[in-house]
Amino acid sequence: MKRLLPLAIVPLLILAACTTTDEIIIDTKGVNMANYETDLAECRAYTEQVAVGEKTAKGAASGAVVGGAIGAIVGNSSNAARGAGVGAVTGGARGVSQGEQDKVRVVKNCLRGRGYRVLN
Repeated sequence: MKRLLPLAIVPLLILAACTTTDEIIIDTKGVNMANYETDLAECRAYTEQVAVGEKTAKGAASGAVVGGAIGAIVGNSSNAARGAGVGAVTGGARGVSQGEQDKVRVVKNCLRGRGYRVLN
């Protein structure tokens, strides 16, 4: 279990480096910032429709299966359990990351649809 903790931290550190909807950059030339703030809030509201929890669960489940299979091939049932644990954490982290990327994409597309020039 002590070995699993460092392995679980790595995907979480990768997630910390992901872009969030707070880091969206637009060209502000000629933009009414009060209108932009309203539009940004409305666009962020659409991100509630992104199923991050579902993506996380699917990622964890598939990661556990793959990790368990690799652990079983490499060694005994103990290795299979460890592999499943590591795979679940890694797969879950990947699911969260994908969900967060989807949220950023939703906000950017929404802003573009409202006429803003998104720079990143």
